[in-house]
Amino acid sequence: MNTRLDPLDDDTLTADINMTPLIDVMLVLLVVFMVTLPVLHHAAKLALPQASSQREMPHAPRVNIVIDASGRMSWDARPLQESELRMRIASAAAQSPQPELQLYADRAVPYGRVAELLAAASRSGLTKIAFVTEPLPK
Repeated sequence: MNTRLDPLDDDTLTADINMTPLIDVMLVLLVVFMVTLPVLHHAAKLALPQASSQREMPHAPRVNIVIDASGRMSWDARPLQESELRMRIASAAAQSPQPELQLYADRAVPYGRVAELLAAASRSGLTKIAFVTEPLPK
């Protein structure tokens, strides 16, 4: 900002700094630090529970049921007849812990075939059924 030192001398100009914006910024920073500093020092003392990195329960056993496009079923890579299905599901339901059924069904399999398998598992009391969309691991 330009001001005149001598009102009679029109050719001499001087510059001075306007301090108001600088003071405003400094006051805002001061308030921000005054508000946040006490918050940084406060901490709640908690007694957190301890956890171990070891597994407490092993994975439940799994049974892979595969239904191919022609409708043939296999139980853990062994061919399965329709008459054996109910017997194997009942024996799996009697195990403790119950195994998880992992169902690999081809997309060409009619839904009725899958629904029959699900109904048989439900009647026997099996509750853990997984529909797997990835290829069967080798």
